[in-house]
Amino acid sequence: MTPTRKTAFLLITALIMALIVGCSNTGNSATSTVNAGAHSSDLPAMTTGEPESPDSEEASESAASANTDTGDDTSSISVGSSDYPVSMGKVTALRLADFKTGWAGGEGWISRTNDGGKTWKLQLQHKYIVKQLFALNDREVWATLGAADATTTFKLVHTMDGGKSWAEIGEVPNPGFLHFGTSKEGFVGNARTEDGGKTWSTLPVPTGLVGEAYFHDLGNGWAVTQNVDKQELYINHTADAGKTWDTVLTRKSAVPVTGTVIRSAGKNDAWVQLIGDSGMSQTSYSLFHTVDGGKSWIPVLANHQAGSGPAPGYENSNETGVPRNNGSGPGTLYVVDSQTAFMGGRCSACDLPNTMGKTVDYGKTWTNLPAEFPGYGEQLIAAADADHVWWINTDNVEPSVMYVSSDGGKNWTKVHAFDKPKAQ
Repeated sequence: MTPTRKTAFLLITALIMALIVGCSNTGNSATSTVNAGAHSSDLPAMTTGEPESPDSEEASESAASANTDTGDDTSSISVGSSDYPVSMGKVTALRLADFKTGWAGGEGWISRTNDGGKTWKLQLQHKYIVKQLFALNDREVWATLGAADATTTFKLVHTMDGGKSWAEIGEVPNPGFLHFGTSKEGFVGNARTEDGGKTWSTLPVPTGLVGEAYFHDLGNGWAVTQNVDKQELYINHTADAGKTWDTVLTRKSAVPVTGTVIRSAGKNDAWVQLIGDSGMSQTSYSLFHTVDGGKSWIPVLANHQAGSGPAPGYENSNETGVPRNNGSGPGTLYVVDSQTAFMGGRCSACDLPNTMGKTVDYGKTWTNLPAEFPGYGEQLIAAADADHVWWINTDNVEPSVMYVSSDGGKNWTKVHAFDKPKAQ
């Protein structure tokens, strides 16, 4: 080989080697930018698998072959650290946007359904327990997260795209019922936010408060107080953001109120559940309803038991003339509108502990539905209207099971069994 040809050959060889090394370095640098190990609880946003469109017919069709769809791109989801893949075990929170679309959550997970609960797609993975979910519509949802023993503050996460991405936006200051009227204004107990949950201000409550106060808006707040010495309980209303409170219902009560659940379907509407004593696996309770801001009240339920005594708001266990809900203790109260409310019943000593009743005429009459289902954990109820209802019954050992009804609870269809709970 001549010197000229040898030089040319060496130059070509060097050029080829440079190209090979350059391509190799480019591939390594692209790979090194992927960080799948970030687990910061202060992440401004968490990327999730994109949910199927709420308007798409593909969700139910493609889901028919799979019982649970966890998606392929959820390993990067994080609020704190959590092992992956996550098990969709015991359900601790439920909320729907409509009869087909909704969210469920549990220990370490939040999932979405687009086919009425038949299948669930994992959207958010975290290291906490989901305490509450609230859906303003099919795109905007909030969830509170906390440890199993959390009783004061809870992490608040939020999505504005149906769960495609979630952001940790702040903390919720109390365990009251979380609800939003707009994207900005919401309430939890006696706390109010004007920025979607990032910050909260405290509203005044009356002295002697039992349970949590409830604000539908600044002009409509409700709270229960009592005077045990006088054996009286009081339902109070505020029209000025808690600055002043008026007693709108006074009831003699042989037993003290030990807890309350308050819900509202409108500015002048309030459903007030009063929980009394417990004994022999029984708990007494009552339910009152107003549609006119507290001027008049409908006694909806009065459940007194031999082991737990009279229902709160009544002087004895004699026949009250007020309907009873099935079960030996209260289940979940879900208010649909001013006319319609569903309420579960619980019987911890029964083989089938879960029952449900309803009213569709403001509480004037009560219907105990015939269904009875297993599960010794909490009940979760959600309803789109008076006919379309979701019902999840949970257990600490067996899977949580979801049933749906399209006829107001006369008939139920089992649509999904979640994973078995983690061993305690």
